[in-house]
Amino acid sequence: MPIATIILAAGSSSRLGQPKQLLRRDDGTTLIRRMAEIALSLGIGPVIVVLGANRENVGHEIAGLPLTTAINPDWATGMASSLRVGLSILPDTPTDAFLILLTDQPHVTADLLRQLIDVRQSTGRGIVVSRYRTGGGAAVRPADPTHLLGVPALFNSRYKADFMALTGDVGARKLIRQYSDDCAGVDFMLGAVDLDTPQDVAHWQSTRSHG
Repeated sequence: MPIATIILAAGSSSRLGQPKQLLRRDDGTTLIRRMAEIALSLGIGPVIVVLGANRENVGHEIAGLPLTTAINPDWATGMASSLRVGLSILPDTPTDAFLILLTDQPHVTADLLRQLIDVRQSTGRGIVVSRYRTGGGAAVRPADPTHLLGVPALFNSRYKADFMALTGDVGARKLIRQYSDDCAGVDFMLGAVDLDTPQDVAHWQSTRSHG
């Protein structure tokens, strides 16, 4: 069965002072456009983008792409509301799992997302997470201080009800910790790079300019 992809793009980027979704890569594409294109390139199922703050400008960047947009009027309450909105509009066609993506991890690639899918198939685990600190192998030990676990992450559809019950500014990591026995991981050392502050963006741009 297909795998749905939910891209969370509703936040206001208050710490950054500008919409992180609209930051541009070296090739001129915005982060939201690039993430949407990566998700669509997988060809695994429907792609849903959840918009909220700055929805007109962010939505303009993905206009014309074969995906579904959903508006979260409660985006200011935190990430949980965007997850609920995205999951609530999954198409009637049954989906086997759903992939959760953010827009502020500039090093995400299609190859990484395919690895998540491959590990799910090879291990049979219900949750496959990105592991920002390497530990070797597919097993996940959330208590291990050498491991930092998070998104992109792939969840079996049986976890939909758990996500729909979340509230506030919490997301996938809460369920990763709660259901650690059902987790496997893929090493993604650059996953810890996100663009929350002007300093984060400056460091990212400096790294790009130096190759």
